[in-house]
Parts: sequence; structure tokens; C-alpha cells
Amino acid sequence: MTVYSLKNKTFKRNLLIGAISAIAASNVWADGQVRGQLTAELSGLPLQGSRIKLEELNVSTVTARDGRFALSGIAAGDYTLSVSYLGVETLSRQVTVRDDETLISNFQIAPSKPNTEYLIVLGQAGSLNKALNRQRSADNVVSAVSADAIGQLPDTNVSEALQRLPGLSVERDQGEGRYVRVRGLGPDYNAVTINGVSLPSPDSGRRAVALDVIPSDLLEGLVVSKTLTPDMDANALGGSIDIQSLSAFDRDGMFYSFTAEGSYNDLTEESSPKLALTASDQFSIGSGEDNFGVAAGVSWYDRSFGSDNVETGGGWDFDDEGVLLEEIEQRDYTVNRERSGITLNMDYKPSDNTDLYWRNLFSRYTDSEIRLANIYEFEDGVMAGQSGVAEVERELKDRAETQEIFSTSFGGSTRAGNWTLDYRAALSESGEDEPEHVGGAVFSGSDAFDGVSFTDTVQPLLTVPASFSDASAYELDEVEWASSQTNDEERSFQLDITRDLFLGENSVQLKFGGKYREREKDNNVDVWVYEDFDEFGFSDDQLNFADYSDAAPDYSLGYFGPGINPQAVASAIAPLDKNEFYSEEDSRIEDFVVQEDVAAAYLMGRIDLGDLRLMGGVRYEDTDFNAMGTRYDGDDFSDTQASKQYDHVLPSLHARYLLGENTQLRASWSNALVRPNFEQVAPFFVIDDEEAEFGNPDLEAMESGNIDVGIEHYMGVAGVVSAFAYYKEIDNFIYQTDVAGTPGYENYDEAITFGNGDSAEVYGIELALSKQLDFLPAPFDGLLVTANATVSDSEATMSYFDEDEGAMTRTITMPSQSDTTGNLSLGYESSSFSVRLAANYKSEYLLEVGDVSDSEEDAYIDEQTQLDFSARYYVNDGVQVYFEALNLTDEPYYAYLNNRAYNAQYESYGLTFKLGLTVTNF
Repeated sequence: MTVYSLKNKTFKRNLLIGAISAIAASNVWADGQVRGQLTAELSGLPLQGSRIKLEELNVSTVTARDGRFALSGIAAGDYTLSVSYLGVETLSRQVTVRDDETLISNFQIAPSKPNTEYLIVLGQAGSLNKALNRQRSADNVVSAVSADAIGQLPDTNVSEALQRLPGLSVERDQGEGRYVRVRGLGPDYNAVTINGVSLPSPDSGRRAVALDVIPSDLLEGLVVSKTLTPDMDANALGGSIDIQSLSAFDRDGMFYSFTAEGSYNDLTEESSPKLALTASDQFSIGSGEDNFGVAAGVSWYDRSFGSDNVETGGGWDFDDEGVLLEEIEQRDYTVNRERSGITLNMDYKPSDNTDLYWRNLFSRYTDSEIRLANIYEFEDGVMAGQSGVAEVERELKDRAETQEIFSTSFGGSTRAGNWTLDYRAALSESGEDEPEHVGGAVFSGSDAFDGVSFTDTVQPLLTVPASFSDASAYELDEVEWASSQTNDEERSFQLDITRDLFLGENSVQLKFGGKYREREKDNNVDVWVYEDFDEFGFSDDQLNFADYSDAAPDYSLGYFGPGINPQAVASAIAPLDKNEFYSEEDSRIEDFVVQEDVAAAYLMGRIDLGDLRLMGGVRYEDTDFNAMGTRYDGDDFSDTQASKQYDHVLPSLHARYLLGENTQLRASWSNALVRPNFEQVAPFFVIDDEEAEFGNPDLEAMESGNIDVGIEHYMGVAGVVSAFAYYKEIDNFIYQTDVAGTPGYENYDEAITFGNGDSAEVYGIELALSKQLDFLPAPFDGLLVTANATVSDSEATMSYFDEDEGAMTRTITMPSQSDTTGNLSLGYESSSFSVRLAANYKSEYLLEVGDVSDSEEDAYIDEQTQLDFSARYYVNDGVQVYFEALNLTDEPYYAYLNNRAYNAQYESYGLTFKLGLTVTNF
């Protein structure tokens, strides 16, 4: 793996100036242009991703999302203009190009049989066909999903829609997809953009974007770039996910879609409503015709559900006498999630050579959660089937957190002869707000309970004595009252310049540009710890659990006992003076401000050599990092600061070779980087006697060299078979470690921080197949099969210090990397209805390293298979009724400690059913 670094500022400046001058000095100017639009004949819908080619010159382009295309720098003459779109025979016509003139040549796809139009544009096959056209025509390796495809399966948010793509899987929270992994790499290693604009993370210490914040109803499509080109931000080791919102030019004329839905969760027996409305239209301004478009949408989903949980948190003791359980916890969750979003986008074409846009997306996600817990701590560890003495605490957490994401961008594209100028200014903001809430209310048992036992080490079932249910056996011991707020804001400015020309008889495109990003992230936490209540006038009766108890929750994993009333806890501490309970240590130590500015420039070129297309170039990124935090030495607080500057030069080369009309080979070599998470580099330092915990502002960015090779063969409507192999060599792998005993930390028993590993490798094979079985006789020609599988492996090296052995290393797999992920979907559709059954699978993966020196402390997530079903009935051309069922096999979430036999967490969610109505007008 090679990632180069330039330190000489003068050299960097001269390199960019020289590249710009060389391009500007070119004396090859455009003679003529060919422009047009590709649409479907009956519906008028624009078709994206079609290959447009002048056969005699071997010069080609791809239709944009509005179906339009442009070929510049064409010498006067007669040519054959061809259009290639999956599922349709290649269209061609003779055209004549004249000097300094623009030839308009529009195409419409005409159905060869009555249902061809339907298959190509609408339904399961049509939506898949759109995505495959984009994949086929891209210069790099991408996977895509269209808005129509998102609606074909019960995918509530962006992450759940992405899990259907090859090489992608999701990490779930309370059964809902939240974070996305690409080719086995965790969510912090991937970039997320909205309409090409970088999206900051609402989570306090991470770069990973929780994609459950964004409703899927407001999207036009999703594109995942698995290899990066020089004109893309380099901050993605796994892949870059672009969320594309609505545009009025995605369709022809007036469009609207309204959805009303109700869902039911069988675990909590709760019902939940959902409403969504999107609309767009085109208008004529000035002398133009349909040259101004407005697209807008709103979405609201209020979901009530819950989960039942039993977990040990890794509280096992693996000693010579057997495996002993030291601690176990029962948890009952009651959850309400309200997800809402608004989008407003405007497009304006003031002339044939200029397109302007203004894109806006706002999303709000409120997660209200009440968590009840029974915590058992055995005085001596017990084995399954044995009983022992355990101290018991009842605990309550009652909080509501709101995450918001806002993105606005203004930009456009201007064409002048062979030159194209693209420009954009953007602002993105995200944040998380947790107002004051019960962070933890603890009721401790007055005495330990004898006769506590459990059976089964995977799904432990507890047996407790009768005295466990006696409210008088517990009293209020502590209440943590807390609030927090995180803000992440990024401003960016981007300029790209493209030059189309010919080098001899070969079509060439040169492109260069720059981007500047300013990012600031801050985190503020306030914690109040209420304890020693008797010193503040509380009597024994006021502390007795009986005054705070509530109805027993509906808990399916054993006996739980009474719940805790959140209002009673809040009322008990309300008369107290908060200032007397403020915890400066818990509050200040989590506060930080991080500023990260990135300046980037790139130069790239593309050339067509017969059936071979080569694209290569280099990207340069310079990063300025500044941060503020807090140091606490056990007695005093002090402010800390850290700053750092570093840069990277990242070359890449991509090749695509056409073996035939429908078969192509791909190969690429690229370089990427991922900067450390904010919590890893925040300059905080906490000392508690001989124990310390601190961030590491000196961490190096992770760097990756990537090799990808593959083959794709397309087979008519919605048909493809592909195979890709990939290899990533990662330097400066980041992990949590204990540096106690190393130079500078000799007197510490524990010193937890983050370090850079020596290296890591990720490699795998990605297979995909989809096919509309239209070659079968009716009615079987409506069958659709899609399948994909990714098999991967990884190795990462960590270092640690052993008192007896000295410096040591250990090899692990990359966290969040599953060896196998896959999807299988069976569908059927006709002109009146469609059904689809989809299975999603991911194998076990490493969740976290508990102790860098001891593999027995490693926590893993067990394999998961989720089965979903959807059915739609088309009442008429514009009205659909649908039914969906999620998690048909009631798949639980299961984490274990080193060996699958030993529970770390078991959680079940139940099944969810949806019934809805969609009214659409094209």
C-alpha cells in the first residue's frame, strides 16, 4: 500500500498551477455538440445510466438523472449515434454534426410487447433495472438502489434499504437498521454524503452516520462507491454512500405520491402510524420551456415498540474449576421513535448550457426510551444449575434523545464549448440533544438474596426467592440526572473543471478541481449525582421502593417483578438544590471541541482506447486539526489543547474493458484514508489513583491501499451476474489499548487510551446475480430472482505491554467484519400485483476487544438471518395497497464472550406487520 506525503508547500502550489496551465494551453477546441434526452415512450419518465455513443469516434457519455446527455468537441461530419439501455435492443440513428452548432437528438424507448414498458420502468424489475444501468455505466465500482426499489421491501430507513446491496450489511439498534458496513468494514470507516455533500455525524464521539435518522420516503436513490476516483473525498476505506434526494426533473411533468400506513408489533402489541407525501412539477420561466422544477416531500412515522433483554455484559469467570457467572442483568425496553423529514429542491435551467440547483433536506429523529433493569451480582460466581447469594439492584433509565440532520447546497454546471464548470457551496449540520433526564435511578437491596440461580448460558433464565418481590427489601440509593448536547457542522466549497478533447483518434477527458471543508464538532455533558439522601432529610419511608414501584412490565425472558415509575423518581429529587449535586468530573471530562479543516486538490484524466477505458489521477488532501478538552488529576481540572497538521497524496487508476455489448471487466488501484474518531483524539485525561484514561491527539489517520478486479455480465431486463475480488492493506489501524507499564506509565495499574496498530488486511470476493425470468412462458415470466454473497476475511495486528514478557502483539479480525454476508430475494409481479420474499444474512463478527492481551475477553455478535415479506396489489394505475411483514423468524440479537456458549447479550424484538395505501400520479 502506498500513500504519499508532500511537505513542501511551494511544490504543491506549483504542481497545481502547472496542471491547470497545461490544460488551459490546449488548442483543441470543440467543433460541434450533440445533445438529447432519453425517456420511456408511454410514461415519459427519463432514464438514467444509458450509454450514448458516437460509433465512428468511439466517444461516449452516460445519461444523467434527468435522462439528458451531451457530447462535446465533435468534428463536423456524419455519424452513427447509438443508445444502449438494459432490456432494450440498442437504438441507433444517423446524425450530422456541423461546426459550432448543437444537434438535438432525443430518444424514446418503445415497448416491443405490451408489458415491456412496465418491466423497464416500474415494479420490482424496473427499479432494479434502473440501478443496474447506473452500475454498468459508472467508471468506478458502484452499487445502486432506486427509490422504486426502496418501496418494494419493508425498509423504513436508509440503512435498511442499503442492506440489500452486494457487500453491504447493517448494524441494528432495537431491531432497526442503523449503521452500514461496506465490504466488512465498520461504519466509522465509510463516508456518507447527501447529494454529494459530506454529512457530519450526530453521534457525540464518532464519524459514523446513523442512517436510521433519514426516512427512505424522501429519497430518489442511493449510490455506494466501493472504489474512489480522484474527484471524490478520500475519507472512505470501505465505501462512500451518496443519498440522493428528489428532483423535479427525475420525472416528466406533474408528479405526486401519498402513502398512509399502519404497523403493529406483536411483542409490545403496539400500533404505529406513518404518513408520507412527495410531489414535483416543472414550470416555464422566461423564454424557456419546462426549465424550472420544484420537488418537495414530507414524511412522518411514529413507531411504538420495545424489546426484552437478558445480558451478562461478559460477566463470566473462566477459571480452572469451571465457568462461573459473576453478574447478570435483565432489561425491559419501552421505545417510541418518531422519525420525520422534509425536503425541498429546486432546479433551474436558464439556458441550454447552464443548470442550477438548490437542494435541502432536514430530518429529525426522536428516540424516547424507558429501560427497566434488574442487576444481579453474585458474591461468589455460580455455574448454571447452581444457586448462590446475590446482591440485587433495580434500575431505571428514562431519556429522550433527538438527532437532527440538515443539509443545504447551492450549485450548478456551466458548459462552454469543450469546457464544463461545476461549482457548489454547501452547509451540513447534525446534532444530538438529550434534555435533562433520569440517566440512572438505582434501588439497592437492603440485604443479599440467597437462592438465586440460573439455567442456560446462552439465554439465561433466572430463578429468584420469594423475597425478591418484596418492595420493602429495596431503597433508593442513587439518582443520576443528566443532559447532553452534540453539534457537528461542516461548510464546504467545491470547484471542478472538465475539458473534453481528442488525443489523435482517442476521446480524452481531463478534469481538475479543488474543495475546502471546515468542520467543527463539540460535545457538552452535564451530570448531577444525587446520593446520601438521609443527609438531606429523606426518611426510610421516603426511600422505600414501594413509593416508586409500578406495574410489572410485559417481560418474556423470565420473572421480572415490579417496574419503576419515572415520574415518582423525578418528583422525589425535584425539591433538592441541583447545584449541590453537580458532578464536575463526570461533566467536564466528556466536553470537547474539535476543529478539522481539509483543503483538497486533484487532477485526473480519462481516455478511451477502443474497448478499453482508463481513468487515473491523484488527489491531495491537507488536514489542520485543533482540539480542546479537560485534564483531571484527581484534585484539579485544567484545560488542554492539541493541534496537528498532516497531508496525503492519494493516486488511483481505474480500468474498464468491454468484452462485448453486455460484458465488461473492471480493475482499479486506489488509496483512501480515515481520520480518527473524535473521542479517540479528544485531549482529555482522567487520573483515578493508579488508573488513567485519556485520548490520543497524536493518532495517525488510517490509510488504505485498495485493489479491486471483477467481471460483470448483463442479461436483459434486471439481469446481471458479477464477481469481484478486493484487497485492502490498512496502515495505522486504530484500537483501544492499555499502556500501563510502558515508558511514561510505569506507575499505573491501568492506562486506557487509543493506539495505532502495525497493519491490517481485508480481502474478499463479492458475487451477485439477478434475473427477470421473462424467458419462461406466462404466467411464470413474472418471476424475479436476486441474490448476492460476500465472503471476506481480515487480519489486524495490535501491540500491548506484558509485565513479564515485555512488548507483545496479538492478531485479530477487524471489528464489525463478517466473514459472510448475503441476500436472497424471490419475487413475482404482474400488471395487477407483486409479492416478494427477502432474506438477509450476516455471519458472526468481532464487536469489541475487551482486553488487548486476552482473547477470552473479546465480544462477538452472533450470525443473524432476517426474513421479510411484502405484497402489493395495484387497484389501478395510480393506487396500490400493500402488506409487509418484518422479521418473520423473530430473529434475536445475540452477543457472546469469546465462545458462543457464553452470553454477553440476548435481545428479542418480535414481528412487525404493516398495512398501507399508496396513491401515485406520474
